[in-house]
Amino acid sequence: MSNDGKRIVVLGAGLGGVIAAYEIRSAARKVDTVVAVNETSFYQFVPSNPWVLVGWRERKDILVALAKPMKKRKIDFVVGRAEKVDAPAKCLRMADGSTVEYDYLVIATGPELAFDEIQGLGPHGGHTQSVCHIDHASAAYDAFEEFCKDPGPIIVGAVQGASCFGPAYETAMIIETELRKRKIRDKVPMTFVTSEPYVGHLGLDGVGDTKGLLEAEMRERHIKWITNARVTSVESDKMHVEEVNADGTVKATHELPMKYSMMLPAFRGVGAVRDIEGLVNPKGFIIVDNHQRNPTYPEIFGLGVCIAIPPMGPTPVPVGVPKTGFMIESMVTATAENLGEILRGKEPTHEATWNAICIADFGDGGVAFVAQPQIPPRNVNWSMSGGWVHMAKEAFEKYFIKKIKTGKSETFYENAALNILKTHKLK
Repeated sequence: MSNDGKRIVVLGAGLGGVIAAYEIRSAARKVDTVVAVNETSFYQFVPSNPWVLVGWRERKDILVALAKPMKKRKIDFVVGRAEKVDAPAKCLRMADGSTVEYDYLVIATGPELAFDEIQGLGPHGGHTQSVCHIDHASAAYDAFEEFCKDPGPIIVGAVQGASCFGPAYETAMIIETELRKRKIRDKVPMTFVTSEPYVGHLGLDGVGDTKGLLEAEMRERHIKWITNARVTSVESDKMHVEEVNADGTVKATHELPMKYSMMLPAFRGVGAVRDIEGLVNPKGFIIVDNHQRNPTYPEIFGLGVCIAIPPMGPTPVPVGVPKTGFMIESMVTATAENLGEILRGKEPTHEATWNAICIADFGDGGVAFVAQPQIPPRNVNWSMSGGWVHMAKEAFEKYFIKKIKTGKSETFYENAALNILKTHKLK
C-alpha cells in the first residue's frame, strides 16, 4: 500500500455533495486531499423552496455560504462550472478553461431540469414556475404575489418522466393554505396534474396509505386531480393535457385554464457527464454498482439524484423513482466508507441502505412516511398525517442548515427515521 496522498474530488455541493465532502474528509487519510467543486459558492436547502414560493421563507434563510465550513473541515473549495468530465484523463474540464485533476471522483451534481422537453414548460421562457432551485422559487414568489392581486385557476403537479413528486404535493397544499390565509381561496380553482398512475404513488407504488391520505387531503381542500397525465404543451393561459388509459391509449384530452402554475419537470444527467460511454445511461445518469462505483471507470463514484435507478415497473405514463434524502445520505456514507477502504489498500464492502423517510409539509399539517426498503415488498410500509409533520419539517430545516454551516456529518436522516419508528412503535 502506497502512502502517497490521493486527490479526491467531489463534483457538486447539494444535499449529497456537501455531506459527501465532509464524510470523505473524515474517512480519508490525513495525507489525502479532498476537493469540493460547485458552480455556486453556496449550498441551498431545496426542501424549503415551496415555502419561498409563498413568502414563508426568504432566499437568505435557506442559503449557506460554503467557503467557511469547507475551510473548517480542511476541504479545498473550487467555485466554477465543470464543462466536461474527462474520464480517460482523470480531470474536470472547467468552463473557464482550467482543469481540476483527480485520483478519485465523486459525482454528486444532482440533475439537469428537462423543461425543454415540453413546449411552454418552465420558468425560462415558459409559462410555469419551479421549486427546483432557489432562483426559480424566488421568481415564483414574485409571480405569486402578482397572481394574488388578480387570482384565477392554479395548476400544480409533475410532468411525464418526473421522479420527484413530494414537492409537487407540498407546493399544492402550501399554496392552498396560503390562499386561505389571504381569504382568496374561493377565487382560485385548483387542479393537480401528475404522471403518477394514482394520487400518492410517489414513484414508489405508494407507501402505507399515501393514496388514501393524499386523496383525502385533496378532497378536503377542494383540489381536483388528473392522474396518468401527459402534458403536451403549455400556453400563457392554459395547459394541454392528455389523460391516458392503462394500455397507453388516450382516454381524454384536457385544455385546463390557468393563471399560475408550478410543474416539476423530468430530470436528466447534467451536460458535464452526458454521452460518456460506460459512465452514463442514455438519459445521462451515472451507472454505479452496489458500492456506488462505476464499472467502467472504477475511480469514479456516483451518488444522489444523478445516479441511474430503473423505474419500479411499467406505468401508462413514464414515472421515475425518487432518490430521497435518506437514500442519498446512505449513498454518501457507503461512498465515504468505501473510499476509506480503497485508500488503505482494501476492497470496498459498504452498500447504501435503500430505505426512504419523507416529511411532506402541507402548511398546516402534512404526511410522513417510512419505507424499508424503498422498493416493495417492504419490511416497514408506514405513513401518517397530522399537524406534527409541519413542525417536524421546520425542525428538520433548522437542524440540517445548522449541520451544513458547522460542518457536521452525522447521519441525520437515519437518526430521524429511527426516532419516528421508535415513537410509533414500528421498529
